[in-house]
Amino acid sequence: MGMAATEIEALIVAGIPDAQVEITDLAGDGDHYAARVVAPMFKGMPRVRQHQAVYAALGGRMGGVLHALQLTTEAPVEE
Repeated sequence: MGMAATEIEALIVAGIPDAQVEITDLAGDGDHYAARVVAPMFKGMPRVRQHQAVYAALGGRMGGVLHALQLTTEAPVEE
């Protein structure tokens, strides 16, 4: 059994409150998602640390109830 996209988004926003999150169900099966997470806290942070922050927000669900997550992270673009 997979997770709902809304649950993934809620967990990420709970862990990274100022994040903008877009979730896409890649296979329509509730197991394979893509997530785009944009957060000010990512500014100057290496990509691997950005991904670790998202995984931490998911609370250990990656690889268990959440089977696959294609992750894109970035800091907001300043104009």
